Amino acid sequence: MNKPRHSSRRRSPSIRSDEAVDYKNTSLLRRFLSEQGKILSRRINRLTSKQQRLVATAVKRARILALLPFSNNEN
Repeated sequence: MNKPRHSSRRRSPSIRSDEAVDYKNTSLLRRFLSEQGKILSRRINRLTSKQQRLVATAVKRARILALLPFSNNEN
């Protein structure tokens, strides 16, 4: 009755090798934000710690330059 913990197929990485993590690449950065505009955790994003730090820094820079919203509170 035990369920297998891990699926047998390998998940594709969420950042491809040809994609640069940059504050100007907003389409890439939006994939790592929740509906509310919060940065999602490493576990949900399936990133390494180095990639997560790069994404967090890029999102923060894009927010300051008004490329991404700080929050998405549309009621």
